[in-house]
Amino acid sequence: MTGTTAPKVEFKVHFQATRRGKKRAVVGEKPAALSVPAGNLPRVTRLMALAIRFEQLIRDGEVRDLADIARLGHVTRARVTQIMNLLHLAPDIQEAILYLPRVESGRDRITERDLRPVAALPDWRKQRKAWQALTPP
Repeated sequence: MTGTTAPKVEFKVHFQATRRGKKRAVVGEKPAALSVPAGNLPRVTRLMALAIRFEQLIRDGEVRDLADIARLGHVTRARVTQIMNLLHLAPDIQEAILYLPRVESGRDRITERDLRPVAALPDWRKQRKAWQALTPP
């Protein structure tokens, strides 16, 4: 049997990073990269979403109260209260916060601290005026 060649087996392989930084070979095509928009979500947007999630956890009975959330999150009850006070904002302001544009460089234009006096206003009309002052066109 001279002149015969061994059969060839070909397949695609790509390398994937593991949790500890090691690489491992994976058979198959490399998955397409996800397109992630540039920049980061403003911190106040993430806090608003967190407040909504906390409220849902309490409503569903997964946690008893804000003290439980504070214990689980390793933060003070006062900080959880500050975050939850964002729920006192008018619904349209909450929505605007959730859809703030991403920050590509520099600091966030609006902070949670800026919103504390706005959330303390009981009248939504006054809140909207204060919000307009915070967000120039």
